Amino acid sequence: MEEKEIVGYYNSIETFGAVDGPGLRLVIFLQGCLLRCKYCHNPETLEFKKDKIITIDEVIKLYEKNKSFYAHGGVTLSGGEATTQIDFCIALFKKLKELNINTCLDTCFGTFNEIEKIKSKWRELLKYTDLVLADLKHIDNEKHISLTSRPNTNILEAIKFVDECNTKMWIRHVLVPGWTDDKDDLIKMAEFVKGLNNVERFEMLPYHNMMIPKYENLKMKFYLKDVTPPKKEYVVECRKIIENVLKS
Repeated sequence: MEEKEIVGYYNSIETFGAVDGPGLRLVIFLQGCLLRCKYCHNPETLEFKKDKIITIDEVIKLYEKNKSFYAHGGVTLSGGEATTQIDFCIALFKKLKELNINTCLDTCFGTFNEIEKIKSKWRELLKYTDLVLADLKHIDNEKHISLTSRPNTNILEAIKFVDECNTKMWIRHVLVPGWTDDKDDLIKMAEFVKGLNNVERFEMLPYHNMMIPKYENLKMKFYLKDVTPPKKEYVVECRKIIENVLKS
């Protein structure tokens, strides 16, 4: 009996992504996410839909089409949460590494838990992952639940797990005024990050509200309409809090 081909279910594809890992990249936004972040930038990816299908060979062809532009880049899987389709992630990244193509996983770790079967799949995926973009939404568990509807305990364990697997990480934190900018929380987050060995970069991303039209089109409630995006000076100020701890 012929083995069934592993496919991915996606929402959109960006052929020249410049902010989802090093260099220019082919970025595939997969469907499905367990978290429900109040500021989600891609609400159209939250539900696991199967209306758009892509195969591993099709990803390779897309990459080859613009290969010359990806000399210092590669392929990034994002979402939604890419690891809701972890078997596809593993199969694709394994093939990409056979072709010496750089791989990057953009994840909020919502699917990670301590069940050995799950950890084994994550361990297998990380074998073929050059870089993890680790989305750390909040260091405080209760505030994380309020912000995302889920606890952060498994997420912090997942970040430690990635670190123990010696996979390179960029930690990303979205600065949302009134939600994720408390000074004490930022210090605690920096202390957590400082205890890791494989973090190459900490990125503080300013909250924006450009996704509001998406919510309106999807007839979804947007909870942060009254939140004003932070000014550049404030982002720099908050980033310095992180940097001061990391350098101490």
